[in-house]
Amino acid sequence: MRTLIIIVFIIIALSFGVGFYFKLYDDAKMGEVIIGLSVLASSFILMPLFLYHRWKGKRLEDYTLTKEKMDKMKDKN
Repeated sequence: MRTLIIIVFIIIALSFGVGFYFKLYDDAKMGEVIIGLSVLASSFILMPLFLYHRWKGKRLEDYTLTKEKMDKMKDKN
């Protein structure tokens, strides 16, 4: 999974670079399209892959603030 995330990141970073190259030196409209597609890919492909990889095997209850945890914190102080 980590290798897949790195490969997707490199592809998106290269596409950002190609987009900025096109925007500065060639066709500005095409560069903006490439940059926009790169942003979409990073938000809808890379971010969910990364979040799934980081949260896999963890319990959400450990990171949420509940009434019981508030009471424990009050008793500690």
